[in-house]
Amino acid sequence: MLLDTPSLYFRAFHGVPESVRAPDGAPVNAVRGLLDFLARLIRDHRPTRMVAAFDADWRPPWRVAAIGSYKTHRLSPEGGETVPDTLSPQVPVIEEVLDAVGLARIGVAGYEADDVIGTLAVAARVPVDIVTGDRDLFQLVRDDPVGARSPAAVRVLYTAARGVGRCEVVDEGYVAARYGIPGRAYADFALLRGDPSDGLPGVPGIGEKSAAALVNRFGTVAAAMAALDRGEDVPFAGKLAAARDYLSRAPVVVQVATDVPLPVYDDALPAAPRDPTRLVTLADRWALDSALNRLLAALAAT
Repeated sequence: MLLDTPSLYFRAFHGVPESVRAPDGAPVNAVRGLLDFLARLIRDHRPTRMVAAFDADWRPPWRVAAIGSYKTHRLSPEGGETVPDTLSPQVPVIEEVLDAVGLARIGVAGYEADDVIGTLAVAARVPVDIVTGDRDLFQLVRDDPVGARSPAAVRVLYTAARGVGRCEVVDEGYVAARYGIPGRAYADFALLRGDPSDGLPGVPGIGEKSAAALVNRFGTVAAAMAALDRGEDVPFAGKLAAARDYLSRAPVVVQVATDVPLPVYDDALPAAPRDPTRLVTLADRWALDSALNRLLAALAAT
């Protein structure tokens, strides 16, 4: 199980009241909510391995160099990410707690959590569940040829609409049914359609239906552009030609990296806390006893 941790702690922050506080009055709603999310996921899905992926760089320069508008709507006046003032101090607490519990936590300089997840998912030889509220990761779904959960299968547990308790299970069939495209074609579809949530403009005049039609006919944007260059009859040829520069630069933004240099890590679920003394200190400092007990009980039951 690969966790898009920023997606989950943002959801926890907005789903748990800020009245949930530590003894000194500091908000811990995101911490408490995330721990309960993890307990629920472990209890419901029984993973044997887990990695919590983090953004070491939420807006990597190499993506910004390709598309300058990438995530600009989320920039603060100081140039960092716009994050609620009461959430930012909770992120280091989340990191400390995960480390003390013994859950693998990976962030790699210059990369987003999505890239860590992409690298792990593509290399996996056991079934993978990706937990996220971000549709970008739909590009990683990978079914077994005969439809069973094979050692290479990857699916997304999509939390955006229902939360972690009732995730939508996204596989190739879901992508095909929802968007009318081949199950592994989401990245090319998103490249054409664009994604306002990431500041990705897409091709002007091409929406979901047009993008789906192009992907279904040509398979990839690169194949569509090659056909255009050969003088073939390509739908929306004028729009594609006008967007040639964008289409040459944007793939590096849309496509999740799958070659991130990962550190050494142990992704086995711990039966007991890695650092119980530290965990007790953190539980007392941040009033996390109940949430941690639920998480530890879920871990012990796996």
